[in-house]
Amino acid sequence: MAWLTLFLAGLFEVGWAIGLKYTDGFSRLWPSVWTALAMVVSIVLLGLALRELPVGTAYAVWTGVGAVGTAALGIYLFGEPATAARLASIGLILAGIVGLKLVT
Repeated sequence: MAWLTLFLAGLFEVGWAIGLKYTDGFSRLWPSVWTALAMVVSIVLLGLALRELPVGTAYAVWTGVGAVGTAALGIYLFGEPATAARLASIGLILAGIVGLKLVT
């Protein structure tokens, strides 16, 4: 259950990272509210996952899920470049997440 909670925390991290783009420097009310809410939910879920998982592993996986999801959505939503080097780097982050899951 802790791993599912951690994964959900990572998804909310993606939500607030992408949400920052839509806040326009926190000058738009509703995107700012949803982004702040996603931040809180992400941290709360991370805290719950830390009840059972080691902090180093959980934090690395949380940021990894956030990084991979944000990079993927940046490519999809904002037309950011999907170069081979970028995709390979995302793949390496995914490999690290899987590796941490396997050894924990």
